[in-house]
Amino acid sequence: MKKSDRDIMEILEAYDTTGTAHSAAQLAGVDPKTVRRYVAVRDAGMPVTGPSRRPRIIDEHLPQIEQWVERSKGKVRADIVHERLVALGFDGTERTTRRAVAEAKAAWRAGHRRTYRPWITEPGLWMQFDWGEGPKVPGPGGILRSTLLFCAWLAWSRYRVVIPVWDQTLPTLIACLDATVRRFGGVPTYALTDNPRTVSIDHVAGIAVRHPQIVETGRHYGMAVHTCVPFDPESKGGSEATVKIAKADLVPTDANLLPDYASFADLEAACEQFCATVNARRHRESARIPDEALAEERARLHTLPTSPHTLALGTTRSVGTDQTIRFGSVRYSTPPGLVGTEVWVRAAGTDLVVVADLDALPQAPEWAENRRGLSEVARHLLSTPGNPRIDPAHYPDHPQDPGGAPKPPVPKARSAAEARFLDLGPGAHTWLVAASAAGTVRIRAKMTAAVELAAFVGAATVDSALSRAAEAGRFAEGDLPAIVAHHTDTTAGAGVVADEEHSVQPGTAAWAGFGSTGAQARS
Repeated sequence: MKKSDRDIMEILEAYDTTGTAHSAAQLAGVDPKTVRRYVAVRDAGMPVTGPSRRPRIIDEHLPQIEQWVERSKGKVRADIVHERLVALGFDGTERTTRRAVAEAKAAWRAGHRRTYRPWITEPGLWMQFDWGEGPKVPGPGGILRSTLLFCAWLAWSRYRVVIPVWDQTLPTLIACLDATVRRFGGVPTYALTDNPRTVSIDHVAGIAVRHPQIVETGRHYGMAVHTCVPFDPESKGGSEATVKIAKADLVPTDANLLPDYASFADLEAACEQFCATVNARRHRESARIPDEALAEERARLHTLPTSPHTLALGTTRSVGTDQTIRFGSVRYSTPPGLVGTEVWVRAAGTDLVVVADLDALPQAPEWAENRRGLSEVARHLLSTPGNPRIDPAHYPDHPQDPGGAPKPPVPKARSAAEARFLDLGPGAHTWLVAASAAGTVRIRAKMTAAVELAAFVGAATVDSALSRAAEAGRFAEGDLPAIVAHHTDTTAGAGVVADEEHSVQPGTAAWAGFGSTGAQARS
């Protein structure tokens, strides 16, 4: 039975007073062997009040076990150690070996445990970004597609940005970086991220080789892009925490009871709401509100470039002679004046955005007045192969009507006689188009007759009569003079209005007595 702490102290005090175990045992009322045991433990530097450890059968093999654990860097299995101990003459059970190996591994980890220094942040110095798997939302054609969440934050102010995208390509990454720094209101000095292929193209002797275009992008914004140590997420824990929080609040799961998103626009709105919420509440670590801290940090951020890097605009495409570009095996139309030039295209949510450098055009089109430099020239909904996106407004002079029907032809005079007829007014234009469509014969002679008639009654009268003739489909020889004569007569005096009192229908008074007795008597 283990002695209490007070009894142990009395035993040691009695031994120190008498100097012998026999006399101390008499004073403390215990056996002399008990006195010797506690004195030996104290002299060995071990705690006398803690649990005492009895000798074990595996103690003589502990140095060998520690050597195997050290050589395997704490990964050796206990059953392998037991097999080797048995070969060395150990006759204990495997359970004893497992306990000894567990203790040796715990001691090895305690001596090789990694320690972390808290990240000392500074305003305007660091931002971090990473990618997370987003929810599936309907894409073009209503087919469910996987999305990605671009998550970034400023280390000092803890200001977060979450942008949903369709892919993780280099143009998409640079577009997200451009949108992020513009939300920050400035550019930090460094950007830290993982080692995706869009940032690090290789590793040589443990050194990450940067992607040349990401280096060029960093120079454009005045920001150096750094990567963390491979397989070391602790060096970018801030961005990983942002990804974890964003996924917990944005990706529908059984834990958050979120419904599925009906469209990519709904996911974008949810991300905007998420950013507004987390940036408006007080951060637990910094005890600051990120929105307020960002206003203070902006003074330490670099100035934003006026235009984004061209890679942020997407991939380049050449505009064909039909004013279309191809993206994802789908044709999209562009405004006139861009044939033969290169434009940038990128997918922005469910839209395809087309950007052109208007300063590089040999001649600025009419629609580009007061616009200069990189400018968005077209935007289409993303489509699927076999379903081109053609905007009729991009083809103002096309003979086909936007609804699919042919456009009505526009008369253009090619002789003096045609010019004199068309100068009568819009009614002459309408009559010529309608008469031609109706297959009217001797059109030129009738046009000449209309001009001669206008010399007598006036051009306005003939033009109005031509419009009425086109509406009524009257294109015979005497139709136009008849309409002019009627128009002249009805406008000269008061016209006769046909009503119930003036009717050409014969009356029925003669039939009033038909079948009556009086009528039969008279007959």
